[in-house]
Amino acid sequence: MIALIQRVAQASVSVAGVQIGAIGRGLLVFVCAEPLDDEAAADKLVAKLLKLRIFSDDAGKMNRSVIDVAGGLLIVSQFTLAADVSGGNRPSFTGAAGPELGRRLYERVIATARAAHAGIGPVASGEFAADMQVSLVNDGPVTIPLRIV
Repeated sequence: MIALIQRVAQASVSVAGVQIGAIGRGLLVFVCAEPLDDEAAADKLVAKLLKLRIFSDDAGKMNRSVIDVAGGLLIVSQFTLAADVSGGNRPSFTGAAGPELGRRLYERVIATARAAHAGIGPVASGEFAADMQVSLVNDGPVTIPLRIV
């Protein structure tokens, strides 16, 4: 699985002008499943997200996780993370999982995150395969690409 993680002061996602998910301080996570991914990869991604120490401690060092700061998670599907532009100027998305697998693993990431982060911070999500508008205030900025194999 591929993820792009952004530490945010706030983030939201809307579909057709209606906000469907929002968080305050936390992580905005764009997620893309690849053809060989499975539920174990989705679970591993969530475990990594929750433990990733990218929030500042009292000394100003990145030493705290989203759990430590009781931050939120906004999880948004984004198949374009698998874009391949090596063959020209028009991206190919053959590296992304098909819609059925992509949806199943995206929903697994959300469900696993909600179960693991329950009582700690909110977990919001986008809508799979929808035309979404994402708004965010990147904190830092901190943006980290992640690939789970």
